[in-house]
Amino acid sequence: MNFVIRLFVNALALAVAAWLIDGIQMTGGFWDILVVALVFGILNAILKPVLLFLSLPFLIVTLGLFALVINAVMLLITANLLDDFAVSGFWTAVLGSIVISLVTMVLGGFLKDGEEKG
Repeated sequence: MNFVIRLFVNALALAVAAWLIDGIQMTGGFWDILVVALVFGILNAILKPVLLFLSLPFLIVTLGLFALVINAVMLLITANLLDDFAVSGFWTAVLGSIVISLVTMVLGGFLKDGEEKG
């Protein structure tokens, strides 16, 4: 069940980023957004840890801010793999990764609060 919740949170975060940022476009309906979220989640689960490890010196020097670049790269790779999702450039991807991180953090905070009370 946790996977489904994370998938929906990821889909909502991607939809908010597409809604707020002009350079990010999502076409299609509900299922297409879920497919984009699924691919983005799989990339984050498999490729992101490898990139974080390989860029460890940059992460240390920039006090973790280089992670925004890695998140932007994950967004660009997702856009290159899927036809229903497009990102216009690198800086748009950086801004999109910030929005996605913030939305995921806020929604994750609400979900954790609900889990602790239950």
